[in-house]
Amino acid sequence: MGKLFTALLPEHEAFIRKQRLFFVGSAPLQAEGHVNLSPKGYDVFRIVSPTEVGYLDLTGSGNETSAHLEENGRITLMFVAFEGPPLILRLYGKGRVILPGTADWETWAPRFELLPGARQIIGIDVHAVKTSCGFSVPFYTYERERDTLQRWAAAKGDDELNDYWRSKNGVSMDDIPTPLGRRIAEYAPFVDERGANEKTRP
Repeated sequence: MGKLFTALLPEHEAFIRKQRLFFVGSAPLQAEGHVNLSPKGYDVFRIVSPTEVGYLDLTGSGNETSAHLEENGRITLMFVAFEGPPLILRLYGKGRVILPGTADWETWAPRFELLPGARQIIGIDVHAVKTSCGFSVPFYTYERERDTLQRWAAAKGDDELNDYWRSKNGVSMDDIPTPLGRRIAEYAPFVDERGANEKTRP
């Protein structure tokens, strides 16, 4: 049934590359804090090595994962087979937030198509890979990606997106600051979602 590995095997990587959806879990250290679980679509996940992965993080109504990673680094990713043979694959690791305008961004960004609304990249050092049966997971058939988020972000433009990030993405539900929120609050240079046009907020 379940098996534990210290790194991704080639068959694990092949399975991940077939998936259209994955889930991200994180939590604060405080006992009363909110555990977060987020689904991620689009072609935003990349495997750098058997022990390093990352994903392009698009704008959302919250920024919980970023806050949790800044506080404690813990993160779990889950991939599930909705088609073909059953399988659940989890990646356990330490994550970090990579913001536009940083040296890490210049290294990571070329690996992705920078979609409208891209706000940061989450880089993850994987220390455990766990597979389990997935026998109870139902079959689902992929139809297409939703374009709602990309159309929404493109319509807002850079300035409105930054205002949105300031009001919605600066702290977690438990008031833990995010790197993005701190960047905007300090009026530091930022780079728009296409990775160009460096500016400074007034």
